[in-house]
Amino acid sequence: MTTLYVDADACPVKSEAERVATRLGLPMVLVCNGGIRPPENPLVSLVVVDAGPDAADRWIAERCGPGDVVVTADLPLAARCLEAGAQVIRHDGEALTQANIGARLAMRDLMADIRAADPFHRGGGAAFSRADRARFLQALERAATAARRAG
Repeated sequence: MTTLYVDADACPVKSEAERVATRLGLPMVLVCNGGIRPPENPLVSLVVVDAGPDAADRWIAERCGPGDVVVTADLPLAARCLEAGAQVIRHDGEALTQANIGARLAMRDLMADIRAADPFHRGGGAAFSRADRARFLQALERAATAARRAG
């Protein structure tokens, strides 16, 4: 059975993911280090992991597999989930795949090097928008439907 895993710490689309999971009748697991109120929805469970670095990532990567969908912005976690056979969606609706994860990881590493070399860098991304939420909902609907067929 398809399960929707959400890397829930700092996830801006938890409620949108819950709406899709409820509409499709999918179990959804919010995984975090704490600070999230337990959901009332019987399809949604909350897993609170230890506060150690990457504990939530490890928990998700060890359990996801073919037919599952993972929502995360964490690229190393996304790579591990893709290797396990899961589909991965970022919060802005971008689907991460075997075809694009290598380039995304390389860009992440390059940007980290550039930031480290420039002590005056004040970067920051664009604010999360309604359009991002809409793209996420569409992408998650597509991924969940495909995962259910594959699972």
